[in-house]
Amino acid sequence: MSYRLEFKVRDYECDMQGIVNNGVYFNYLEHARHEFLHSKGIDFTALTAAGIHLVVVRSEIDYKSSLVSGDRFAIEVAVERVSKVKFGFRQRVIRLPDEKVAAEALVIGTALNARGRPHLLPEIEAMMAGA
Repeated sequence: MSYRLEFKVRDYECDMQGIVNNGVYFNYLEHARHEFLHSKGIDFTALTAAGIHLVVVRSEIDYKSSLVSGDRFAIEVAVERVSKVKFGFRQRVIRLPDEKVAAEALVIGTALNARGRPHLLPEIEAMMAGA
């Protein structure tokens, strides 16, 4: 994986069973993707101002083990081409310090221009070329 970001589980992210609620993982994954893109020089605010929107078109998560309050974990992010206008993020949620995989995900996105039509940005092309 090409990028790694560390987190810590907060109490309010857990459900009645004392484990991280399954929906919270989407927030973790999104934050890691945004930080990954930012590290590659891709600025959501500037893109939005230019009428370009990066959108998710599909998400898949396989839950492998549970995280609980106070767990430290990392999310790994790698990017890949899915089609001419779609890109995918392979992501893993890994509990620290034992490196046990808690979840694996594939999130597929595209960029929409001001007319709402998909197209691939040069910045995304460059990111995938460097992957």
